[in-house]
Amino acid sequence: MPTFSHLNTLIHFTDNGEGIPLVFQHGLGSDINQPAEVANDLPGVRFLSFDARGHGKSELGDAQLLGFSTLASDLVAMLDTLNLDGAIVGGISMGAGIALRTALSHPKRVNGLILARPAWLDQPNPANLRVLVEIGKLIQSYGAKRGKSLFVQSERYAKLRNTAPAVAESALGQFDEPRAEECALRLLRIPQDVPNLNRAEWASIHIPTMVIGNRMDPIHPFEYAEALAESIPHAVLVEITPKSVDKALHLQELRENIQNFTQKRIGE
Repeated sequence: MPTFSHLNTLIHFTDNGEGIPLVFQHGLGSDINQPAEVANDLPGVRFLSFDARGHGKSELGDAQLLGFSTLASDLVAMLDTLNLDGAIVGGISMGAGIALRTALSHPKRVNGLILARPAWLDQPNPANLRVLVEIGKLIQSYGAKRGKSLFVQSERYAKLRNTAPAVAESALGQFDEPRAEECALRLLRIPQDVPNLNRAEWASIHIPTMVIGNRMDPIHPFEYAEALAESIPHAVLVEITPKSVDKALHLQELRENIQNFTQKRIGE
């Protein structure tokens, strides 16, 4: 996997295919394998993605820099490394937040926007992400193995398992990440940040935008997708099957919508 350095941090990225550039980013606690599952090998698309600092094979760097401003500047640094003026930019959950921040902070570099399962609006430390903060605290205090055992016994996990089993599985997977203990700070610091603090700024986005949401997902409320789609001019809202209903169908529909969006941009 190739790398670039930004703010004294080594970032690993992937660059596959040929065609219109698409940068698609993963969620909190995941890595580039997550977006690759739905955005790699699309016809006519050059798929780009990087392991966010403290994720996958990328260095953690200065923990004080863990936040959306830095992550968006990392994305732009990757474009600069590849001599790309711009790209369609998108992502899942945290990746959607990175994409939104990039579109607001670096609008000339973003040619299209895909916000899949957004987990932030315009307030830091949203209630829907507090389970991830709790997991980070358990890992930091007890280590991944013991922390996982305590989480499984918690009322929060039992509620998640009963109402959204796929979300519960994903939350539990945070304890199993190879660098869970080394990078627990990502679960503590990033939820405290926010892509931007004023949703009125969303009205300044005048590029093709698709917002993708699903229900039965307490970490990624469908209402968040609705709010973004209503506030970004001419944004299209797409509802897909929840992971807790059919994970395979969820991924298939996510991929199909990303492909449809990119094919329209290719034809413009």
